[in-house]
Amino acid sequence: MKLSIVTTLYHSSIHIDEFYRRTSIVAQKLVGNDYEIILVNDGSPDNSLNIASEFTEIDPHITVIDLSRNFGHHKAMMTGLSYAKGELIFLIDSDLEEEPEWLLNFFHEIEKQQCDVIYGSQIQRKGGIFERWSGQWFWYIFNKMTGMSLTENSVTARLMTKRYVNALLLHKEREVFIMGLWHLTGFDQQPQKIKKHSSSKSTYTIHKKISLLVNAITSFSNAPLISIFYLGFIISFLSGTYITYLVIQWIFFLKPLLGWTSVIASIWFLGGLTMSSLGVIGIYLSKIFLETKKRPYTIIRKIYTKKKGGGDEKYK
Repeated sequence: MKLSIVTTLYHSSIHIDEFYRRTSIVAQKLVGNDYEIILVNDGSPDNSLNIASEFTEIDPHITVIDLSRNFGHHKAMMTGLSYAKGELIFLIDSDLEEEPEWLLNFFHEIEKQQCDVIYGSQIQRKGGIFERWSGQWFWYIFNKMTGMSLTENSVTARLMTKRYVNALLLHKEREVFIMGLWHLTGFDQQPQKIKKHSSSKSTYTIHKKISLLVNAITSFSNAPLISIFYLGFIISFLSGTYITYLVIQWIFFLKPLLGWTSVIASIWFLGGLTMSSLGVIGIYLSKIFLETKKRPYTIIRKIYTKKKGGGDEKYK
C-alpha cells in the first residue's frame, strides 16, 4: 500500500464528513486507490463513532479503530500509526484546523528532499494572546529543562516514511509525550511552513497544559531531580553560613540570638521545600511504578473495516 492517512476522533462529529471527503480526494489525486484512512475513536462522547463506522460500510479504504475509553490524544495517535500499512503515512488532526490538502505539498517535498519526515510548522501560532503566550512558555521551559530543541510552532500534521514510523513505534513507554518521541526517533526531518486555522476552542485547558508539561519534562529529563540536590546544597550552605555568623555574634560580641519570627518563617519555607522535593521524587517513582506494570497504553474495543471484495473483515 502506498499511503496511509491516520487521525483521531474526539468531539469530531461535526468535522468527520468534510474531513473524509477532502482526504479521500487528496489521496486519490496522489496514489489512485492505493491508500487507507484510519480513524481512531478516542472514547469520543459524541456520535463520532457512529458517523465514522457508517463510512466503513460504503468505502473499503476506511478503517475505524474504537478504543475502549478515552486514553488521550498522543496514545490514540500511536495506536493508529501501529495499524498503518502504507509506505508513506500522513498523520493529521481531524478538526480541519490542519488542511488535508497539505498532503500534496508534503508529498512533493518528501520526494524532493529525500527525507523521512515533512512536518508542519506554523508561520504564526494560532489562537488568542493567552494561547500563544502559554504555548511559547511551554516549549521554552521544556527545551530548557530537557536540553532538546523542539520546534515550538510545529503541528500534528506530518508525512512520514514507513521506516521512520517503525522506529517511532519501538518506544514502548506508557506515559507518551509524542512530540518528544518524534524528535528522539531521529532521522532526517524537515519543516514545511503552514498556516493553521482556528475553527474551535482548544481542548487543552490550562490544567491539561500544566499536566502535559510536567509529564513531558519528567519523561525526557532528570533535571528536576538534579536541581533538588543543588537546591539543597545551596540552602545548606547559606544556612550554615548564617549559623556560623550567629555563633560568632554570641561568643565574641555577647549578642543574644533573637528573631523567633524569622525562625518560624524558615521552618515553613524549608518544610514547603521538602514537600515539593518529595513531590518531584514521587512523580518519578510513579512513572517507574506505571512503566514496570507494562500495561497497554490503549485497549481496542472493536475495529470497523470492510474488505474490498465486499465482506466484512473480522478482527480478534
